[in-house]
This record gives sequence, structure tokens and C-alpha cells, in this order.
Amino acid sequence: MPAEVFHFDAILFDMDGTLVDSTDGVVGAWQTFAETYPGIDVHDILSSSHGVRTVENLRIHCGITDPDELEKEATRFEQEIVNSASKEGRRGIVALPGVREIMAEIGPASKLPNPRWAICTSATKNYATAALKAAGIALPDVFVVSEDVEKGKPEPDPYLLGAKRCGVDPARCLVLEDAPAGVRSGNAAGSKTLALITTHSREQLEAANPTFIVKDPSRVTMKLGENGGVDVTINQD
Repeated sequence: MPAEVFHFDAILFDMDGTLVDSTDGVVGAWQTFAETYPGIDVHDILSSSHGVRTVENLRIHCGITDPDELEKEATRFEQEIVNSASKEGRRGIVALPGVREIMAEIGPASKLPNPRWAICTSATKNYATAALKAAGIALPDVFVVSEDVEKGKPEPDPYLLGAKRCGVDPARCLVLEDAPAGVRSGNAAGSKTLALITTHSREQLEAANPTFIVKDPSRVTMKLGENGGVDVTINQD
């Protein structure tokens, strides 16, 4: 399929599975939590938990309902991702293919008052900051994290807030996501959605009805538009 070029007022990125690969750390964290919460099925969790806020995953899979306990355990879980990522020969938290090239082009346009891209993640601020730092990706001024919204993905709230803070219409934004829940969130916000086949199968992502679908960020190039916004070239597989 030939490459196509599209123009957007702003790009709204998810983080895990979209900009960074933290798979090794996530696996390690769930294995650690299985020691505290015996009986949880790590394989089953890994197939369904991506793109969902940590507090919601812990509520669903570990049965934690007390708000204070949830917050404490969510903090412990996300710290364990960072700690586990480089243990036992694991490669750590790294930027996904193509991300450094994208950031080299649009990275400087992340500052207020006219940011052209943002990160809207289901992770907490502490973990998201640590993960981006580990992967060598600069934090944008518009940085929507778990604590910023009452309802996480697949609800539209994270991407609606990201577009609002960028000062743009969400319908003029492109959302990059790797998880079906995130694609549904972007769709519900009224944005165009680009699904990346980095953590889920093509079939799982297609079921969420993304606007576009590609293997990973290396199939996408971005350049700042001459009159604002971002020009995006998409090489669909």
C-alpha cells in the first residue's frame, strides 16, 4: 500500500508500547506481584492489561478495593517495572524503532504556548517520567498522566484533556496507540487513531477500529508543518 501524507494540528502519543518498550519490566513486576497475590494468572493479565491504568489492573486482577491500598500498590508496581527492566540480563526500558527519528523532527515543538504534540498515558507521573528518562525521550509540556483524569482509557478523557491542553480540536489530532483500550479512547475523543502492532495482534487492534494500522513507529515519519501542526506520512502494511 503506498504511503499517504496527512496533516494534523497535534499528535497525541500513548507511552508504553507506543514510544517506549517496557515489556521486560512489566513481566517482572507481575511476577513479583504474583508472590504477594497468589493465584493471579500472569500470562492472562499480560494479554489484557496493556493500556489500562495500573490502579484498575490491580483492582481487577488482585482484588484490591481500598483506595489508599490501591494507590500504595500502584506506586510499588510501577517502581517494580523500573527495577525489573534491567535485571537478569533484561534490556531495560528502551525507545521503540522509529521513535528517535520522530522526536528528532518534532521534539522541539512540545513547548507551551503552542505545543504540537503531547503524551497521554495511563501510567502515573512518577513512573512515566522515569520510563521516558530511561528511554532518552524528553518530557513534553503537555503530559497527561493517570492522576489527571477520573476515567482512564477506553474512556476519551485522557485524549480530550491532551487536545485541550494543546489548544486544539481533538478532531484535528492523531492518536498513536498500541492497545485496543487506547484506540477506543482516541476514537471516542473524535480523533483519528493510528494503531501500532507492538503489544497486541493485528486482529485485536482491528477489532477496536483504528483509522490506520502499522507495524511500529518506524513505519511513520513526521515533520513540522510550515504553517503549524504536523505532517505525517504513514506507510500502512
